[in-house]
Amino acid sequence: MSNKIQILWADDEINLLKPHIIFLENKGYTVIPVKSGNEALDELEKHAVDIVFLDENMPGLSGLETISLIKSKFPPIPIVMITKSEEEQIMDEAIGSNIKDYLIKPVNPNQILHCLKKHTDQKRIVTEKSSADYQQSFRNISMKIMNANTHEEWTEIYKELVFWELELEKSTDSNIIDILQTQKKEANIGFSKFIIKNYQNWITGKDTDKPLMSHTILKERLFKEVTQNQNTFLIVIDNLRYDQWKTIEKLLSDYYRSEKDEIYYSILPTATQYARNSLFAGLLPSEIEKKYPDLWLNETDEGNKNDYENDLLSEYLRRYGIKIKHSYSKVLNLDFAKKLNDRLSSLLNNNLNVIIYNFVDMFSHAHTDIDIVRELAKDEISYRSVTATWFEHSPLFEMIQYLAEKKVRICLTTDHGSIRIKNPIRIIGDKETNTNLRYKVGENLNVNEKEVFVINNPLENYLPRLNITSKYVFAYNDSFFAYPNNYNHYVNYFKNSFQHGGISMEEILVPFITLNPK
Repeated sequence: MSNKIQILWADDEINLLKPHIIFLENKGYTVIPVKSGNEALDELEKHAVDIVFLDENMPGLSGLETISLIKSKFPPIPIVMITKSEEEQIMDEAIGSNIKDYLIKPVNPNQILHCLKKHTDQKRIVTEKSSADYQQSFRNISMKIMNANTHEEWTEIYKELVFWELELEKSTDSNIIDILQTQKKEANIGFSKFIIKNYQNWITGKDTDKPLMSHTILKERLFKEVTQNQNTFLIVIDNLRYDQWKTIEKLLSDYYRSEKDEIYYSILPTATQYARNSLFAGLLPSEIEKKYPDLWLNETDEGNKNDYENDLLSEYLRRYGIKIKHSYSKVLNLDFAKKLNDRLSSLLNNNLNVIIYNFVDMFSHAHTDIDIVRELAKDEISYRSVTATWFEHSPLFEMIQYLAEKKVRICLTTDHGSIRIKNPIRIIGDKETNTNLRYKVGENLNVNEKEVFVINNPLENYLPRLNITSKYVFAYNDSFFAYPNNYNHYVNYFKNSFQHGGISMEEILVPFITLNPK
């Protein structure tokens, strides 16, 4: 065993444990034997120890007293209490002292070995097993990527890749992480080709085998909820990726169970202005512009592009003859979130309550502008971690716990995801061109069309046409658009930030989760 685990074993009858110590040393461990709590504290001052085995009943300092002193001076070191006593009070005191484990004498060597593996080797063992399991799955996933030609198959591929990302995120094996990231990039290239080939047929209705999308998901999923249940909350966390949802899901497990772990396809562009308006209107962007011109703002129009979501939702419900009492709230800051929680009881009188949380999207944009935020979310793992930490300490989590007590069903979803961008694509546009890094819309766009997805006829793809010759171009995989002027500075500034608007599994394949209270 490399980097030997050092064990401090304190027992006033340590000489009788010599066979156990020899057994552990033969297994590659180092054991420091002592006879009292005071000796244990002295040795901890001299040696870096990985774990402490501690007899409860020793002369001088008792085991419980020694635990208290070790915890005050060396809090990270795991402690395992070993005792002859099975008294519940002693067990409760030991566990209350934040020990890692509790063994009853007489202990055999295999018990000790199992305990050691559980508390010192677990990470290594789990890492090695996860790496081996992924290597076995690698070929199977590669075959799926090569052969995928339906939206269901791509959804399952993405779910599988996210599963392995979460399984391996604590791995110290950098090679296996690199292999997974390479495979994910391969999948995104295949997925982008699939979207480019099929997208127009889906939204025009030429292909009836189409996924649930932004403009159909509420009709197919939420409307059934509000007509069958007295009270439903729709929570939309802007820019929430599927992998971020899977991290949050663990925190919800004590309160809710996921009835459906479903993924739907965001429309293009995968940006709030388009995807979320489409979500709440049940229409594609050009249809909204035509049917409700007062409720739609184009790229070049002044004002917030998502100010009319509640109006669009009201019209959506009306078109389908759903007569219910509903509310709409958009949470942009902590103060409003707390005020919303204060009036939750009154919201229970509504059939439907729609709540939008903008944290993830705002964090993603801040990642570009603020150095400390860039450091907090420097890669996929930290991006998930920050999202989970925010959620765990957020008013939203408090709200969900309250709703669980009231046995309220929740639909939790988002409008689009985001991808970490790495590969710059040169583009030239006029001053009217939008600023998004993953898609551009304008009249005079000059770009290598072999590197992008081009929509030359916006109206045929249900996108607003700003001018007669305007077109849309989309970056796919991990690419982003950069202007030639001050090119290097621009690229270095935005590279490795999380952006949305284009074509990738992370942006398009987003969660729609139905939660049942436990």
